[in-house]
Amino acid sequence: MTNPISDISGADFILAIGTNTTESHPVIGLQVKKAVRNGSTLVVVDPRRTAVAGLAARHLQIKSGSDIALLNAMANVIIEEGLYNREFVEQCTEDFDAFRSAVTKYTPELAEGITGVPAGIIREVARGYARAKNAAILYTMGVTQHICGTHNVFAIANLAMICGHIGKPFSGVNPLRGQNNVQGACDMGGLPNVLTGYQPVTSGEARAKFEAAWGCGPIPAKPGLTVGEMMEGAAHSTVKGMYIMGENPVLSDADAGHVVHALEKLEFLVVQDIFLTETARLADVVLPGASFAEKDGTFSNTERRVQRVRKAVEPVGGSKADWQIICELATAMGYPMKYSSPAHVMKEIAALTPSYGGISYDRLEKGGLQWPCPSPDHPGTPVLHVGRFSRGLGKFHPVEYVPPDEMPDENYPLILSTGRRYYHYHTGTMTMRTGSLEVHYGREHLEINPADAERLDIRDGDTVRVSSRRGSVELEARITDVVLPGMVFTSFHFPEVAVNRLTNPARDSIAKIPELKVCAVKVERIA
Repeated sequence: MTNPISDISGADFILAIGTNTTESHPVIGLQVKKAVRNGSTLVVVDPRRTAVAGLAARHLQIKSGSDIALLNAMANVIIEEGLYNREFVEQCTEDFDAFRSAVTKYTPELAEGITGVPAGIIREVARGYARAKNAAILYTMGVTQHICGTHNVFAIANLAMICGHIGKPFSGVNPLRGQNNVQGACDMGGLPNVLTGYQPVTSGEARAKFEAAWGCGPIPAKPGLTVGEMMEGAAHSTVKGMYIMGENPVLSDADAGHVVHALEKLEFLVVQDIFLTETARLADVVLPGASFAEKDGTFSNTERRVQRVRKAVEPVGGSKADWQIICELATAMGYPMKYSSPAHVMKEIAALTPSYGGISYDRLEKGGLQWPCPSPDHPGTPVLHVGRFSRGLGKFHPVEYVPPDEMPDENYPLILSTGRRYYHYHTGTMTMRTGSLEVHYGREHLEINPADAERLDIRDGDTVRVSSRRGSVELEARITDVVLPGMVFTSFHFPEVAVNRLTNPARDSIAKIPELKVCAVKVERIA
């Protein structure tokens, strides 16, 4: 997030696109509700009529995968009507002319035909966003889990820049991360092309710094594999072994049946987790990790805030904190890791990672710090890009609308989209074991529009089979106008309804994220 969570409640205008905020991020949802009570204009862009859409002044119920057409059309209106922030564009950005030329053809009328949103409403929303004193954009995986996910994000950034709604309070471009420490994992180099703090592996200077600190041989200059590429490698036997920690790809990855096939072809699979997940059941060795309550450390949350995690209870049975398992394993393999504590690890992080340079356990005892925090006397950075962008000038990226990889046809006439439910978390590894949540929300259902249900002779409560080109699942039908005709929706939380057996593994060409939000399916009532 470019801005702190607390800024959301002070925004004059909020554009929430591809985010079911109140269910998937309920704490942030409270800030959205507070903003609405304070008089903020909330606009929600989502194919479903979610709970947060019920709070909105406008709900733009777009066709799945048409975000770029909508965002470009908004930019078209703002530029054509002279509503853009000319001073900000001229002084703080580059390549505006190329962007302006690219969006010229994206009239609201053209976008209406692609998105299903009336041209007049597109104009109204564009004017509201441009004229607001402070406007914030919130988005999540409804934006990124498409074959054009990176371009969707570019389109959002373009919109913020033409209006100057960045680098100041109560505004910005704010992705809401899906898990509690996804931001921290990325910060610590949990991506195939970077070391900690997003220092590229292609940089000889960065590699030399880490090689000296770690006393190791040459760090490869070539980026590694993404998750999807790893699975492809396993399926083709070019990847022989895998170490999976705190992840359950058998349920969470696209085309999950193929994931199982890939994992079964590995020569050796290690899974480190707190429960015996569906993925762990395939492992040759399971290493018992400790839960958040059983270990010390830090989490870096969605607003870049690094916070202390403190052990409340001792690890159960033979489980250990993740860092201890990794250190012991590395030592057994001939590379002694002699860290004495999580604080010791954080000291090394600060020494090697400029954005974390001023963060220490002593400082975190007094409260969280938002990176960049480059020195011990630095207060942290609540708002990014104040005065200037971190790269110097903000760069416009012209992007074009492309349809989803898989569109409905005669054999698979409906679009399936997946997401989350308020009561559960990810693949249910924790929330299906509480003794409460799984009792309150114990069965999954498929949302289907009344028009589609009537055409398919499906009644509320019927068991249906949902099939794609990759597999099938069976679950109960729930007839509702929350979804548009032609679209069905369910979550991926329930192991007995492993919906990601159906989803499309086609990936974004840049970020390599699969198109989990759109795949073609058919629905049949089971007699």
